[in-house]
Amino acid sequence: MKIKKLFKEKNLVYSFEIFPPKEDLPLEKVFNTIEKLSELKPDYISVTYGAGGSTLNNRTSLLSSRIKNNYGIESLAHLTCIGAKRGSIDKILDELKENNVDNILALRGDIPQGGFVSGDFINSQDLISHINTKGNFGIGAACYPEGHIETKVKDLDIDILKFKEEAGADYFISQLFFDNNLFYNFLNKVKKKDIKSPIQAGIMPVINKRQIERIVSMCGATLPRKFIRILNKYQHDSIALRDAGIAYATEQIVDLITYGVEGIHLYTMNNTTIANNITENISSLIQSINSKKVI
Repeated sequence: MKIKKLFKEKNLVYSFEIFPPKEDLPLEKVFNTIEKLSELKPDYISVTYGAGGSTLNNRTSLLSSRIKNNYGIESLAHLTCIGAKRGSIDKILDELKENNVDNILALRGDIPQGGFVSGDFINSQDLISHINTKGNFGIGAACYPEGHIETKVKDLDIDILKFKEEAGADYFISQLFFDNNLFYNFLNKVKKKDIKSPIQAGIMPVINKRQIERIVSMCGATLPRKFIRILNKYQHDSIALRDAGIAYATEQIVDLITYGVEGIHLYTMNNTTIANNITENISSLIQSINSKKVI
C-alpha cells in the first residue's frame, strides 16, 4: 500500500523512524527494535539510508523488507541521491520492489565535507522525477519548518516544496522542531503556495543534551527557552532528562494533534522505551481523532 492512501483514510497518520546500525555491527539489536515498535501498531516505519546517512553497504532495503513482510506494517525506505549514478539508484529501486517495499522517502542527502561529488542528480526533485519513471512507488519528501540550514533566501524552501510536489511527492515529513508556533507559521505559508500534499510533523524526544546539541547544530532548529531550561536542569541526570523529554514531546504532540496536523512522525533514535511511553501517552488522542474519519 502506498502511504498516501493512509492520509486519505485517516485524520492522523502516526509513524516511527529507525536507523540501521553501522556496517560493522550486527543487526540483531535493530531486529529487536522493530519487533517492539511493531507492537505499538504504527501506520508505518521509516528506515534511514545507511548508517549516519552513508550510501555504502546500507541495510535500508533489508530492514524495510523485514518491517513490511514480517510484520505487515508499511515501510518507508529513505533514499539519497547526492553523488549517485542513475544505474546505482535503479539497482536499489529494483531491490526495494523485489522485497515488496512500496514507499520511498526521496532525499538529496548531506553534502560531503569535500563538497559536491559527481553524480546524475542535483537535488531531491531530480530523484523524485526519476523514481516516477522507474516503478509504481509512493514517494515522500522532506520539508523544513525553519528553512533548510543551507538556504540563505527567506522562504525559498516553500518554493522548493512546491517543486517537489509538482515532481511527484505524495506527502512531506518535516525536519525536527521544538517550537510548534514555528511549525504553524510554516503551514500557513505552505497553504498560501497552494501546496496540497499532507505534511507530517517530525518530533524528536530528548535523549541527552550532547546529542540534541549536535543534531541542532547540523539542522539549525530553534531551541525555545523552556526547552533549554530542561536540558540545563537535568543534563547530569539521564533518567530525569529522559522523563522530562518525554513530557515535552508529549506536550508538543498533544498541541499538534489538537491544532489538526495530518500526521506525527516520531524520530525514535531506535529507543523503544521512549517510543512506547509517548505512544501510550497519546494513544487515546489518536484513537479519538481517527474514529471520526469520513471516507
